[in-house]
Amino acid sequence: MTTRGARFRSLTGLLRLAGAALCVIALVHRLLWGLSSQTIAGQNFLAYLTMQSNIMFAVVWAIAGVSALVTLVDRPWITAARAVVLSWTTTAGIVFAFLVWQAGERAIRIDVPWSDQVLHFWLPALAVLDWVFAPGRMRAPRRVILIVIAYPVLWGGVTMWRGSLIGWYPYYFLDLRQVSGPLEFLLTTGAALSIFLGVAAALVWVSRRRITAVAEYAAARTGTTARTGTVAARKRVRPD
Repeated sequence: MTTRGARFRSLTGLLRLAGAALCVIALVHRLLWGLSSQTIAGQNFLAYLTMQSNIMFAVVWAIAGVSALVTLVDRPWITAARAVVLSWTTTAGIVFAFLVWQAGERAIRIDVPWSDQVLHFWLPALAVLDWVFAPGRMRAPRRVILIVIAYPVLWGGVTMWRGSLIGWYPYYFLDLRQVSGPLEFLLTTGAALSIFLGVAAALVWVSRRRITAVAEYAAARTGTTARTGTVAARKRVRPD
């Protein structure tokens, strides 16, 4: 790998570590901001899918950052984990933007602190750029799509059960008292799951259409195919 490529890979690692740190800071601020509101929403911080997914995002990006600093190419499981958490956080951002728009349409005030903006918009945007352009990414397996869908379905089931007990839901469209009826509930939740599916499929598609040069180089050097991440030794190349 060229010196320039190695520096780009190292820079990627540092940016990922910085992103993970920013995510943790934003999560802490959002928790304290919510608790200061003295509402049941603030007390149920971990009930939000956004917060759960961003906690996992911080962990995965920290691991991916270290990987970028010490290896030429991410291990296949790191690529898969990045695709999963990026699908969740990106979809959460899209849904959050929809909720803010709906609140305006219903003349409902909704405050968006800087930490919410970071968690819902800025970090997912940075992670998408990282996914497309950063060196060392392998092809994401298609099973990522199933994992991405399974989590919100499981989370939704637990949330609906818990909401029926405490009378509170993290998102208004999950509360049958706040929607026009079962049809709106089904349409809204179906639309949300469709976004999860679409985002995950797009990330997998991008990973299989554009393998970064450093990944191809590292795969050839180690006898690992960029497609499967298994030992295959398809070709040999001379070191730069």
